[in-house]
Amino acid sequence: MTSEPELRRANDNDVPKLTAIATAAYAVYVPRIGRPPPPMVADYSAAVRDRETWVLDDGGRVSGFLVLDYQDDHLLLENVCVDPADQGRGLGRRLLTYAEERAIAKGLDEIRLYTNEAMTENQALYERVGYEETHRAGVEWVRRVFYRKRLSR
Repeated sequence: MTSEPELRRANDNDVPKLTAIATAAYAVYVPRIGRPPPPMVADYSAAVRDRETWVLDDGGRVSGFLVLDYQDDHLLLENVCVDPADQGRGLGRRLLTYAEERAIAKGLDEIRLYTNEAMTENQALYERVGYEETHRAGVEWVRRVFYRKRLSR
């Protein structure tokens, strides 16, 4: 493995790895939530096709990914995910920083995201890197925590 994975746009060949990483990374939450969280069952072919999806390519091995969905007045960070084998290397923070760079490049000054209430580790990370909780709400069977981060251009 290289010390610094390369960020590149995801392509159709990456879809099985995105699915595998999401399944592995979110599996820890199944006992807390009682069922697979949405990122475990998401359509990553659609994410690659319809949204801006980036991967961290670590010498030919995908170690993490980012799914971005541009809105009129903000960037929705749909998913940020790191392979459990690569967690603790700062890759999640790197992906979050890259999302900020992409938002600013598109002329946006806010990123929004949401996570499940049971995913307390994610909430702690988002708050450490400057996201503020805006509200909590139930959406279908999921209790979500919504965040935003204002960006300076």
